[in-house]
Amino acid sequence: MSENVIEVRNIIRDFKLGQEVVHVLKGIDLDIKKGDYIAFMGPSGSGKSTLMNLLGCLDTPTSGNYKLNGTDVSSLSDDQLADIRNTEIGFVFQTFNLLPRTTALDNVALPMVYAGMSKKDRVARAKEVLTSVGLSDRMDHQPSQLSGGQRQRVAVGRALVNHPSIILADEPTGNLDSKTGIEIMALFDKIHKDGNTVILVTHEEEIAEHAHRVIRLRDGIIESDVRNQPWKS
Repeated sequence: MSENVIEVRNIIRDFKLGQEVVHVLKGIDLDIKKGDYIAFMGPSGSGKSTLMNLLGCLDTPTSGNYKLNGTDVSSLSDDQLADIRNTEIGFVFQTFNLLPRTTALDNVALPMVYAGMSKKDRVARAKEVLTSVGLSDRMDHQPSQLSGGQRQRVAVGRALVNHPSIILADEPTGNLDSKTGIEIMALFDKIHKDGNTVILVTHEEEIAEHAHRVIRLRDGIIESDVRNQPWKS
């Protein structure tokens, strides 16, 4: 069995804008091993967010193949993709994407509702995850009662709750001050150390330095793929 959690072959993604076809990804080949810690970088329009959306099964390629844990997801139905997103992929977004009038505990438990877990098991797992991200004393707080950093911790907890194969984080420190950003990156370092596969999209070099592998995109192709020295905190 392959040790790759992700295998991408000749992925092309075109978008139609009126009469024009925009070629955003132009034949991406990529292998990501279980336990990798990767940063995607590149200028605006390079294709990094489009690639992230494809890896996260939020979008499908125009052509090419994408295998996630050995399953070819490039040809799955919308319902099948939704199942994979919920069980295999944990998302962390720049804007947190929390339900505003829902407690931290219920925000974290939400993916388990879709996975069909019992309420007792959902509550137990959500409490476990919130404790692991340093929010044991904030479980009953709504997002408006939390700082930006605490909201992002809730979002990280929600991403972890279903034991996903990969954590995808799109500019996870983009809405945070630098001190809070450092704390959130320390949390990602811990998540990776615990055995998770972590993929970040960032435009900040100091954030990318945390990753062990930096993949730079330009004009829809991979320009470079370099192994970093592991971050020393």
